Amino acid sequence: MSLKSSAKALKTEAAFETLKSFDASFGVPVCGIDEVGRGPLCGPVVAACAYIPPENLCNSVWDLVTDSKKLSAQKRDYLFEIIKDQCVYGLAQASAQEIDDLNIHHATLLAMKRAHENIDVCDSLALIDGKFAPALPCKTYTVVKGDSKSLSIAAASILAKVTRDRMMMELHTEFPHYGWDTNAGYGTQSHMKGIAKHGITPHHRKSFAPCRGNPLNRL
Repeated sequence: MSLKSSAKALKTEAAFETLKSFDASFGVPVCGIDEVGRGPLCGPVVAACAYIPPENLCNSVWDLVTDSKKLSAQKRDYLFEIIKDQCVYGLAQASAQEIDDLNIHHATLLAMKRAHENIDVCDSLALIDGKFAPALPCKTYTVVKGDSKSLSIAAASILAKVTRDRMMMELHTEFPHYGWDTNAGYGTQSHMKGIAKHGITPHHRKSFAPCRGNPLNRL
């Protein structure tokens, strides 16, 4: 192994130990909750909840786990199935209609609550990425930029990101005019051009300014 490769491996191992130590510092079983999809103009907001059994922490896959935004799509896809196999997890969403009805903040908390309801584990504490926590039957602890600090939140961020990206890829096959296969519903130039030419779809968030007042796509 070259000196450069050795240094990179040591850095990765140190980062993993930091993430793992953060979760362990609470002294009780913890799960991590994260969401993806607050900013897009369409599609659901997706949340994931992940609990990593202590006996599974020795798996080398955790050395690679970090904030999903720092990973390539290829690496996220690779980690997705392994993480699902190595942890107890729940996935849930709040629809575009629920986002319009509740607003994005409350819809996000709803998706997080649903994700936690979908895990079958007696966790004592839920670590929540961000500043706000949903109402859960266990104690909660909010962690700003938690996906870079907590291993369980980082795992949840990957599960949520890959799940939502795949949802948007499927929706793209039905509505190919907006570039959802590449922009995941965010307000990119190609997406805005699609709205201007074809109107909005039932999956768009009508309460978001770029969609408000646009006619419904009848294709």
